[in-house]
Amino acid sequence: MKQWVESVRNNERYVLLDDGSLGLIPDEWYEKLKQVALASDEEKGKLKISKYRFGVIDSMFEELSDVKMMKEIKSKMKQLQHYEFKKTYPVPAEVKADLREYQVLGFQWLKALNDLGFGGCLADDMGLGKTVQVLSLLADQQKQGKGTSLAIVPRSLLFNWAAEIDKFCPSLQYIHYHGPDRMLKREVLKDYDLVITTYDTATNDVEFFKDIHFNYIILDESQAIKNPASKRYKAMRLLNADNRIVMTGTPIENNTFDLYAQFSFINPGIFGSQQYFRDRFAIPIDKEQDSETAQLLKKMINPFLMRRTKEQVATDLPERVENIIYCEMDSVQRSFYDSLKNTIKSEIESAVFSKGFDKARFKIIEGLLRLRQVCNAPQLVDPSLPVHKRSSVKIETLLDIVENDLGNHNALIFSQFTSMLDIVRAQLDKKEIKYAYLDGSTKDRKGAVEYFEQNEDVKLFLLSLKAGNTGLNLTKADYVYLIDPWWNPAVEAQAIDRTHRIGQTKNVFAYKMICKNTIEEKIVELQSKKKKLASELVVTDENVFKSLDKEEIIALFD
Repeated sequence: MKQWVESVRNNERYVLLDDGSLGLIPDEWYEKLKQVALASDEEKGKLKISKYRFGVIDSMFEELSDVKMMKEIKSKMKQLQHYEFKKTYPVPAEVKADLREYQVLGFQWLKALNDLGFGGCLADDMGLGKTVQVLSLLADQQKQGKGTSLAIVPRSLLFNWAAEIDKFCPSLQYIHYHGPDRMLKREVLKDYDLVITTYDTATNDVEFFKDIHFNYIILDESQAIKNPASKRYKAMRLLNADNRIVMTGTPIENNTFDLYAQFSFINPGIFGSQQYFRDRFAIPIDKEQDSETAQLLKKMINPFLMRRTKEQVATDLPERVENIIYCEMDSVQRSFYDSLKNTIKSEIESAVFSKGFDKARFKIIEGLLRLRQVCNAPQLVDPSLPVHKRSSVKIETLLDIVENDLGNHNALIFSQFTSMLDIVRAQLDKKEIKYAYLDGSTKDRKGAVEYFEQNEDVKLFLLSLKAGNTGLNLTKADYVYLIDPWWNPAVEAQAIDRTHRIGQTKNVFAYKMICKNTIEEKIVELQSKKKKLASELVVTDENVFKSLDKEEIIALFD
């Protein structure tokens, strides 16, 4: 056995016989033996195949001598591949969302995996609602009294999870474990259905977390652990749970090896050692373009991977979807914001007292502008800030999206401030990411548009809100990011309409970036509370002043 295994693994179609002659392996044997050799591990003179690799068994053997095992494997395959669970897994009534058909299917698949005791990778395209599918599963787990789960997310998504729960699954009790006061929450974590923390916090506090047994551990944007040599991946592997899910829009970013850490996390042992996976799968697939090995790997991961692209579910989507990305400032940016807010509030109160409310209007407008700039990046207000104080959660979040989520899609990125676009440009240049650019000073508008529309490798178009919100047709893009929300939703709608117009064949996703617990959030709340703001006066910062009463304006600075 050892000889044929070594021969097949070395791509040799013969074995050395005892008399020194060569025995040829027939072609039909060779293909099967190659799959067996690739998918199995040697242990004490025997070949063993991990239970996680049941997806490849049927392609290796017509039938197994172990009838019971054959039945079990066929049952699992049927349950996961043919969606037998559709009738038996209704979405919990606690989920207050009208799930689309593919989202219902995603929930049911996750539940089927749970019943079989397997972890899963939900790899739907960005914007297709991975979080609500996982929350539906957690609602189901809550009904069964399965205990506390742990969601580990990028810091920029901490509040997005909270917003999704509040909106779609308010019965789920959750707690944020993050920030300097987190130690005070340790005693009560198990009182909640879901603990939400960040990768850095979970890694730093892994000695605490590893002693807690969770129901589920969920990794959002799981490409964050793709490097198995990283401290972060090693920390995640120390955590204990009954089951695991990873969520990512891009399971493979650079090469096949990206799969190793993510799938080893959800189903430990599925790929064996790193060296084994690298030698038998990553190198043959990436360097040698070995399509047979690629097919075998696909069959191995297929039962545990669900991926729907935007194009595949287009008929199930509205033409245009608008969302908010809540961004949480780090302590450096937050400290700068709070300090400036207090100064501005004090200046305004003094101006109102000495000159009266109407005459203090320019001080208020200037204050609104400066606070909005800090939400983008502190250096917009104070260009002399040293590098270590130039913390910007929006730039961090935007770069994370561009590098990890956008995939093959194209995006328009709008800001009201050209100085903010300059910072984004500098970061993109640093990372050697191509983009088109247009603001009020761009002389060749047509050239900028053509550069974006006609170059396959230019996936980003940076535009100033005023220069880019009229007279452009940019249907190549299917994602829109508004870095700083404009007071007037009609202006935002115009920006989104640059891509959502005649000739657009794709569904459009638009995202408004809002810093949590800042003036931006208050303006968004006011917009929704006072519908008239959308259609009436709010065209400029000055008109904000006219449309709000004294108490509302002062409250913006609280």
